[in-house]
Amino acid sequence: MGELNLLPEVTTPTDTMKNQASFRILLTLAGLGCLAGCATNPIAPTALESAKYTIESTEKLTLLDRTVQGTISCTGLQERVLPDGRLEVVAMVKNRQDEAMKVQLNCVFKDAQGFSIGDETAFQTVALSAGATEAVRFTAATAGAKKFTVRVRQAR
Repeated sequence: MGELNLLPEVTTPTDTMKNQASFRILLTLAGLGCLAGCATNPIAPTALESAKYTIESTEKLTLLDRTVQGTISCTGLQERVLPDGRLEVVAMVKNRQDEAMKVQLNCVFKDAQGFSIGDETAFQTVALSAGATEAVRFTAATAGAKKFTVRVRQAR
């Protein structure tokens, strides 16, 4: 049968250095793997405003054509119920380009479920100088309006 070896295994300084070098290489590769997992591509900002969300991404504002989608932003929408029960909306629109432009806005008033109640304002033309912000006010004709959508298009 086989012999039983009771002598301890002898390691040389060269073996210890090889083990340390292997451990350092393994540790370095693991660290690089962790750092590589954290790398992501930067996300380009979609709006210049510092709001947590843009009003353009809500159902309360619709930019109707490509021209206004790239040049107009809505910096605020305020709504209040008048004493007679009608809804009043104020939209703050901003021209983000370096030249003046004209836009048209209207408001479609809706019931509590979000369906149009047939109460729609005429388009109002607003002249915006470069970088300017203007307030545009809309008032529902009846007290049945609970929600709204402000629509913006380039002036015709």
